[in-house]
Amino acid sequence: MQADTLFYIIIGILVFNYISEKILDTLNEKHFDDEIPTSLKDVYNEKEYKKSQQYKKVNAKFSNFTSLITTVITLVFFFLDGFNYVDQFARSYTDNPILIALLFFGIIMLGSEIISTPLAYYSTFVIEEKFGFNKSTQKTFWIDKLKGLFLSAILGGGILSLIIWFYLLTGKNFWIYAWALVAIFSIFINMFHAKLIVPLFNKQSPLEDGKLKLAIEAYAKKVGFTLNNIFVIDGSKRSTKANAYFSGFGNQKRITLYDTLINDLETDEIVAVLAHEVGHYKKKHIIFNLISSILLTGFTLFILSLFVNSPLLSQALGVSTQSFHIGLIAFGILYSPISEVTGLFMNYMSRKFEYEADDYAKNTFKSAALITSLKKLSKNSLSNLTPHPAYVFVNYSHPTLLKRIKNLES
Repeated sequence: MQADTLFYIIIGILVFNYISEKILDTLNEKHFDDEIPTSLKDVYNEKEYKKSQQYKKVNAKFSNFTSLITTVITLVFFFLDGFNYVDQFARSYTDNPILIALLFFGIIMLGSEIISTPLAYYSTFVIEEKFGFNKSTQKTFWIDKLKGLFLSAILGGGILSLIIWFYLLTGKNFWIYAWALVAIFSIFINMFHAKLIVPLFNKQSPLEDGKLKLAIEAYAKKVGFTLNNIFVIDGSKRSTKANAYFSGFGNQKRITLYDTLINDLETDEIVAVLAHEVGHYKKKHIIFNLISSILLTGFTLFILSLFVNSPLLSQALGVSTQSFHIGLIAFGILYSPISEVTGLFMNYMSRKFEYEADDYAKNTFKSAALITSLKKLSKNSLSNLTPHPAYVFVNYSHPTLLKRIKNLES
């Protein structure tokens, strides 16, 4: 295969991904004005439903604009040999392959931020503000950006450096050591994310004594779930949207409730949401997701090790010198169809797990309380109640509200 042929295969994949995404978006947008199913009539009144429709349409229009802009810029960058210019710039400062890669990806990341930050700013301070969701200040927005870049540079740069070091040291067997590194890091982050990463962005406080804490403790005791860590996070610092999540395992497991969730729901409804999260733990969904992620990472790294040495990957992106970092980018795009397939599988399993967690909450607490909580959360986030089935199949990690309620009522 010639480098030019591989280049156009890469371009073909990028264009196909864009077109297929737009087809799904168009199918989904055609359902924005569908009549609400009978069992969901109480989610919105007429005024609220019109607001939700407008929110969906504004977001869809903005998403179409951003995806077009980013795709066009990406294609122009490819056709103008952008990777070669960045690579040459990095090599003009150092001969060290690790430093070259760090400088290369640092420039790419900075360029990406220059494009994405104005779009994120508009989404936050225009769209989310218009519909009453945004609570973030400009100061918080910019500080979040700087913290995110810092974490990406430290964690991402550190892992990349070690992977390249393994590659230089062991050749094609680097994937084994890289896999072990990523596995250890994944387990560590899963256990300590709430203690190490979350505090950089949000304040977490132990749930105060009172009716809600007593109700949660009573439920946990009933189902034999040891729960010493119940925290409230200041989600209202950035948005009115509510959430709750389970993190960690062993003695590091904890339930985190958004303060907006506590404000929006009644005590029984909050316990029902918590029961759903406990169901994920009891059904070992967290362990499954962690193991699956590690196995998929190992598979990806193994496939990468078979091709990353090929000069063809670098030449396809206009770079004459065979380099790990250039090969990594070309491989990432060529591998994306496989990633799409594995993503479909993981989304399918995630939706299945949501049903199982709902069933656990239904059997150990109250299905009615979970139903009303789901309806309130959907209403407060102006959720789409009538998405296209194909869009759900490809993009949704959770079943639709309609299907979840039918399952809870059965």
